Amino acid sequence: MTNQSSTRIGEALIQEIDDTRVPFGMLAVWFLGQCSVVVKGGDVVIYIDPYLTPSPHRAFEPPLNPQQMTNAQYVLITHDHMDHLDPDTVSALAEAHSDPVYMAPGYCREDMLRLGVRPDKLISARTNEWWNGPGFRIKPLPSAHEELEYDDDLDHRFVGYVVELNGVTMYHAGDTTVYPGLIELLQAESIGLGMLPINGRDPFRNARDIVGNMNYREAAELSVAARFDTVIPLHYDMFAGNSEHPGYFIDYLYDRHPTQKSHVMARFERYVYVSAAALRE
Repeated sequence: MTNQSSTRIGEALIQEIDDTRVPFGMLAVWFLGQCSVVVKGGDVVIYIDPYLTPSPHRAFEPPLNPQQMTNAQYVLITHDHMDHLDPDTVSALAEAHSDPVYMAPGYCREDMLRLGVRPDKLISARTNEWWNGPGFRIKPLPSAHEELEYDDDLDHRFVGYVVELNGVTMYHAGDTTVYPGLIELLQAESIGLGMLPINGRDPFRNARDIVGNMNYREAAELSVAARFDTVIPLHYDMFAGNSEHPGYFIDYLYDRHPTQKSHVMARFERYVYVSAAALRE
């Protein structure tokens, strides 16, 4: 993809996000690859784990650059790995735009400040506590990538986010395995739209210092056990040595749990989630 064509794609994507309006009880979601998504409900735009640095190791080039993120109001970072906390993206965004508010685990704080994020724009992700924004709220939950890592001062190193926005409760897991207690935490939130990694883990990837996640079977079973209304798989499409076929996830659900709603997002697609409450109105 040339720089010129990438710029045009980014401009069109930002325009689409700006122009999109969904009624109460709905969320619009855009998939940027790996675990990167944009979520919009009402007039609130949230970027989660924006990974936008060009690299020969990527399966495809990013659809936009940080300078184009003129609509980024909130940026949620799940942990300190570079495909989630992307140093080039965060530093370029912080330099180009002063408005975004960032939330990240305490483990990420020094890195975020070093990359140019202002202290008054950086919120620590305190797990199991709600943070209230204007018309929405966010609760970080612990994630285990592949283990839970906790510090009394910094809280959990890896987190996912529950977001209540525009009448929808959404969960973005970040990177995690299924640890004891996660199902119960998610059941308590009545998740409408859940987003889970499916790339899995194994000793061979561990030997290459690739930390893993739940696999597609575990993600499918978690979505059912946690009673998600709809589930979207993530973290399968960016790196050749750490990928998965999302069709396996869909096939598994179809064979084992055919009533579980799911959606595999095309690159840079806009998907509109409609809650059951919205359908009843």
